[in-house]
Amino acid sequence: MARMRLTGVELRRVAMPLVSPFRTSFGTETARDVLLVRVVTGDAEGWGECVAMSDPRYSSEYVDAAADVLRRFLVPAVAAVRGLDAYAVGPALEQFKGHRMAKAALETAVLDAELRAAGRSFARELGVVHDRVPCGVSVGIMDSIPELLDAVGGYLAEGYLRIKLKIEPGWDVEPVRAVRERFGDDVLLQVDANTAYTVGDARQLARLDPFGLLLIEQPLDEEDVLGHAELARRITTPVCLDESITSARTAAAAITLGACAIVNVKPGRVGGYLEARRIHDVCAAHGIPVWCGGMLETGLGRAANVALAALPGFTLPGDTSASGRYFATDITEPFVLEGGHLRVPQGPGLGVSPVPEILDDVTTNTEWISC
Repeated sequence: MARMRLTGVELRRVAMPLVSPFRTSFGTETARDVLLVRVVTGDAEGWGECVAMSDPRYSSEYVDAAADVLRRFLVPAVAAVRGLDAYAVGPALEQFKGHRMAKAALETAVLDAELRAAGRSFARELGVVHDRVPCGVSVGIMDSIPELLDAVGGYLAEGYLRIKLKIEPGWDVEPVRAVRERFGDDVLLQVDANTAYTVGDARQLARLDPFGLLLIEQPLDEEDVLGHAELARRITTPVCLDESITSARTAAAAITLGACAIVNVKPGRVGGYLEARRIHDVCAAHGIPVWCGGMLETGLGRAANVALAALPGFTLPGDTSASGRYFATDITEPFVLEGGHLRVPQGPGLGVSPVPEILDDVTTNTEWISC
């Protein structure tokens, strides 16, 4: 594809209230402080969404740090590249350790601009094989079992094809049992611990085995890959890794060690959609199914995730929920569930753009970096 040169980059902060609080083992979210990256070239502009949260609880990254590293290091490094394209972004940023979520946002924005200029879709560039993807929904930790059952019932009524329950010590077996008893064994059900347990909790986690779960996601600390391998030998529920997978290399290592039978791919966590596709390819080569995780993205990030989830190795419903699951008003045209599926955008680039008046209404700060 054509090479580009940046003329400028905009860092834009937007405040997105959630329709309801979302509680996990590491905290409760009531709103998203989102950092958007807009790159401008001579031919087009492109958008990327940084999925870092306000505080470094899910990962070491957080929004203010992402904005700082983009401003001081990442944008200048990419602006210095002659004949820029998306595949040159990763090598240009290798000198800087970590900050994968910030890198992913910048790479995505460059790729979006490149594809918009060429009139090609994000989906085509990734190599998707489906025009729509099945959708699951993530259900946070609730104050009571009845509240949980009401929420799950509502999502099933909306048409979601898979339910994921957030769990933590003290909120694990009973919620799962209650959902199974109310909605039956045919519901695709999985749980996500967000690193809340240790391998010493194997006996407690084994109590989930009789419920026929699709998987248990990231039960142990992200660095405890050997612990996950040990846990996988002691329970029958398939172990899925999320936070532990930061690259195709770490995915290959985890698979080799027997630490996971399934992988959750989150593009922001691994440095971008190009690396996410490499992880997909590694897992496919090893016969490991993958699915697309979510980070409460706006329509920009959701569009890219839906496209990624249309690759052939994504055989399980992802956390690619409809816009209305999280936001009363999205910054793009909303993604709407159709028979438990979302359509893959087919327009140039991401296939969606922010609605200017909505974007302006939720913007809290903008910063222009001339290149």
